[in-house]
Amino acid sequence: MASPEALPVPDQRGRTIVVTGANSGIGFETARRLAGAGAHVVLACRDRERAEDAASRITGSTEVRLLDTSSLASVRAFAEAAPERIDVLVNNAGVMAADETRTVDGFELQFATNFLGAFALTGLLLPKLADRVVMLSSLAHYGGRIVLDDLNRDRRRYSRWAAYADSKLADLLFALDLQARFSAAGSPLRAMAAHPGMAGTNLTRDLHVPAPVSVVSEAILKGVGQSAAGGALPVLLAATAPDLPGGSYVGPGGVAEVQGPPMVVGTSRRARNRELQRLLVRESERLTGVTIEVPAAR
Repeated sequence: MASPEALPVPDQRGRTIVVTGANSGIGFETARRLAGAGAHVVLACRDRERAEDAASRITGSTEVRLLDTSSLASVRAFAEAAPERIDVLVNNAGVMAADETRTVDGFELQFATNFLGAFALTGLLLPKLADRVVMLSSLAHYGGRIVLDDLNRDRRRYSRWAAYADSKLADLLFALDLQARFSAAGSPLRAMAAHPGMAGTNLTRDLHVPAPVSVVSEAILKGVGQSAAGGALPVLLAATAPDLPGGSYVGPGGVAEVQGPPMVVGTSRRARNRELQRLLVRESERLTGVTIEVPAAR
């Protein structure tokens, strides 16, 4: 595969793009390439010091704003103070395979951080959105299950990997539902989803697994995976390709989608279940108190 830097990003001058979780990994690489292409990039992160350090390593126009997607209060505060026009919202922030934890709002941590926070943020920012929203999913979505009457895992036995897969399936379901809503309303807005394949990031390095397992995992990543810069390429394509149809799901184009140049890829059958999409959004609106309302075309 060619160097990630060899794959161009279209001119983004005059555009404002919000990237959540932009202080490291795929979020950082996404923000770096977008700013390098001329966009004004808002690094929306929960740790100001780390975000400001990241911004200092990016050439171009950036600003740092606090956002913790595991907290609905933080999401609302960010949305209220956000720029009046946002061309692209990249919902990248996430955690992976975390220990069982409840957020300040009482939600299971991974579902809250990876999905509910992004869901609420998107709903609150829709009136300011000018072009598109990108949801970060994962190959793990194939193993996800949506239990509508127990999204918060109050009854089910906790499994860190199952919870992660569920959250990434929810991200994809929401992106596809949102695009259906845009289309039905005749809106020019677009909803996309992307996955990075198998990329070496802080998520994969901070799994708190035994040392022998960590060594094997790192070896696998080096052998068949790609860098964070490579993992950002599908996100960049989803966020910037001018003619990409709404509802596209972008991932690496190599064998098993673990690495390679970005291209539109397929989804699980479950992710395309229109009724499940609708019901997930309805329940998420109830949990977050945020209603998904498509603004009138401008």
